[in-house]
Amino acid sequence: MLIGIIIGVLLLVLLFFFVIVLPSIRVIGPNEIGLVVKRFGPKKLSADNPIAFRGEAGYQSELLMPGWRWKFWVVYSVSKFPWVQIPAGEIGVVIAQVGSPLPIGAKSAVYKQGLRFDDLNGFIEAGGQKGVQRPVLPPGTLFPIHPVGFLIIAKDRVYGLPISPELSEVYHKKGRRLAPTDLGLDPSALTVTIIKPSAEVGQIIKDMVPGKEEEKKTKVADVVGVVTTLEGEPLPPGDIASRLGGFKDVEEAEAGSITDGQLVELIIGSKNQQHNNYQDMQAFLDNGGKIGLQHDPLLYGAYLLNPFLVRVNLVPMLVVEQGEVAVIKSYVGLSEEKGTVVDKEKFKFGTLVRPGHRGVWREPLRTGKYAINPHCYQAEIVPTAILTLNWATTQSKAHLLDANLTPIDAKSREGFMFHIDLQVQIHVADTKAPAVISMVGTMQNLVGEVLQPAVGNHFRDKLQSMPAVKFIETRQQVQEEAYKHISAQLDQYQVETRGVYIQDVIYPPQLVEVLTNREIANQQIETYKKQKEAQDQRVEQEQSAGTADMQKELAKARVTVEIRQKGAEARKAEADGEATYIEMTGAAQGAQVRAVGLAKAEAYKAQIEALGPEGTTLVNAITALADKNLKFVPDVLVGGDNSMGGLAGVLMNYINKKGPGKDAKT
Repeated sequence: MLIGIIIGVLLLVLLFFFVIVLPSIRVIGPNEIGLVVKRFGPKKLSADNPIAFRGEAGYQSELLMPGWRWKFWVVYSVSKFPWVQIPAGEIGVVIAQVGSPLPIGAKSAVYKQGLRFDDLNGFIEAGGQKGVQRPVLPPGTLFPIHPVGFLIIAKDRVYGLPISPELSEVYHKKGRRLAPTDLGLDPSALTVTIIKPSAEVGQIIKDMVPGKEEEKKTKVADVVGVVTTLEGEPLPPGDIASRLGGFKDVEEAEAGSITDGQLVELIIGSKNQQHNNYQDMQAFLDNGGKIGLQHDPLLYGAYLLNPFLVRVNLVPMLVVEQGEVAVIKSYVGLSEEKGTVVDKEKFKFGTLVRPGHRGVWREPLRTGKYAINPHCYQAEIVPTAILTLNWATTQSKAHLLDANLTPIDAKSREGFMFHIDLQVQIHVADTKAPAVISMVGTMQNLVGEVLQPAVGNHFRDKLQSMPAVKFIETRQQVQEEAYKHISAQLDQYQVETRGVYIQDVIYPPQLVEVLTNREIANQQIETYKKQKEAQDQRVEQEQSAGTADMQKELAKARVTVEIRQKGAEARKAEADGEATYIEMTGAAQGAQVRAVGLAKAEAYKAQIEALGPEGTTLVNAITALADKNLKFVPDVLVGGDNSMGGLAGVLMNYINKKGPGKDAKT
C-alpha cells in the first residue's frame, strides 16, 4: 500500500515536472530576447494599445533576457527574436507601433530627451509617439528592442513583429521576415550618407559639356549634397527653399555698413551647425526648419540621415577658375531693394541687386569653390580673360561659345560669293560682368544674339556695297571699319572689343581665275623689268669686271712709269755726277796726257838721234806688236838670198847696215 502511494506520488511529480515545469522553462540565447504573450487575464487591452503594461492579456511589455527563464506555459507563450544589430556603414530606422498618436499632418514622431528604444516602458512614460522616429540607430548598434513595440528597418532585414494587417500578412508569407522594400525604403537608403568627390557627377558634366571628353576622362567632380526634407511646416508664400530664420540676418546687416563681399560670405555661410547637418531633425524643426528644398547644402562628410525624412541629391559644386567670375542669379532672398531703378529695356534679364536679394547680384563670385544650392542660385560663368571667337570651321579649345559660329557668307556688288573667316576678341571686366549678364542673360546670348548678327550683317552690307576687287584691295580698311562697328555695338553692353581680324577669305573660283591671270601678267611684267634690270646690271658688272681686270696692268704701268721716272732721275743724277767728275778730273788727265806726250816726244827725239828715223820707227813698231802679243815673224819663212820684204826686210837691212859693234850705243 505504501509502495503504491510512493509510486503514485512519484508519478504525480514526474507528471508535474514534464507537464508543468519542463514546458515552462524558457532558454533564451545570448543574442535573443523572449516575447511573452499572456493567454488570458482578467483585464483587456485598450483598442489602440497592442501591448499589456498592467497584466492584461496579450503581448507583455516585459521581455525575457538571455538565460533560463520561467513562464508557466499554460498562461504564457514565449517567442524568440534576435537582438537588433546594425552593421558598420549602415543605419537603422525605428518605427514605433505603440505610443501616443501623431498630430494631424505630422509624418514623424516628436523626439524628446530621455526617450529610449530599448526601454518600452520608459518610452511610453516619456510620451513617445507612434510612427517613424526622427533619430536613427547608428552603425554598431546592438541591443534588445521590443519586437512588438518597435520595428527596426535595417539594410538586409526588418527586426520586429508587425501588427498591421497588411504587413502581418506579408510577414507570415515570407516566413516571418520583412524586407525594407516592404515598408517603402530602398536598401541603399539605409546606409551612411557619404558625400565625397564623385566620378559619376564628373561623367554627367562631361556628357553635358561636349568637346571636353579628354579633359574629363579621369577627373572626378567636386559635389555638394542638396537636401530636401519631408517634414516641417510649409514654406512661406513665394519661397522656394527653406533657410533657418529666413533672410532677417541679411536685412539686419544691411542696416549697418556691411559691404557686398561680406554679404556674400553671410549668405553662403551655412547654418547647418544648428541641427547637426540635418542629423538632428528635432533640432531642425525646433529652429524653424520648413519642409521642402533646403537653402544650405551638405559638404564633404558622412551623415546619419533618416531616409523617411531627408533626401540628398549630389550636384556639382560651383568652381570658379582663374580668369573668370560667376555672376549669381538669385531666386531666393529679400525682395528688390527700395529705390532700385529697373530699366526693363536695358536690364531685361534681371535687376542688379545687392547679395541677399532676388535678382542679379552686383557682386560676382571670384576664383574659388562655393557650396551653394544651384536650385536657389544659378551661376553664369563669365570669362574675364580676353575671349577669342572664331567665325570659322575650327573652334576655340578654351570655351565653346563659338561652337555655332560659321564662316560669314557675303556677296559683292557683282554677285560674287565670299566666305570670310573672322576672329573677334572681346573682354568683359569682372566688375562689369553682372551688368553684362543682366542685359544679355548669358554669354551664349551675347555671342549668338548680339555679336553674330552685328558681325554678319556688317560684312554682308559692306561687301554688297562695293566691287569684289575693291574689297580685296581694301581688306585692311574693311577690317578697321568692322572693328569700329563691332566696338560701337558691344559698348552698349559694357563689353570691350580688343580686336577684329579677317583671318582668311575664300574667293569665288571665277574671280580667282581672273585675278590669277592678271597677277600672272603683272608678274611677267615685273619679271621682264627685273630681267632688264639684270642685263643693265650685267653691263655695269662687266664694265666693273673689265676695269677690275685692267687694274693689274694699270698698276704695273703706273709702277713702270714711276720706275722710269726714278731711273731717269737716277741717270740724271749719275750724269750730273759724271760731268762733275769729268770736269774735275779732265784737267788732271789733260795734264797727265800732256806730260806723257812731252815725255814721249823727248824719247822719240832721243831715239831718232840715236837710231835714226828708220831705227826709231822699227823699234816702236816692234814694241807695239809685242804689247799686243802679235806675231810679226811667220812660223815658216819662205825666201831666198836673204831677201825679205816688209818689216823683216827692213829689220834685216837695218842689222846688216849697222853690223855688230857699229853703234856702241845700241
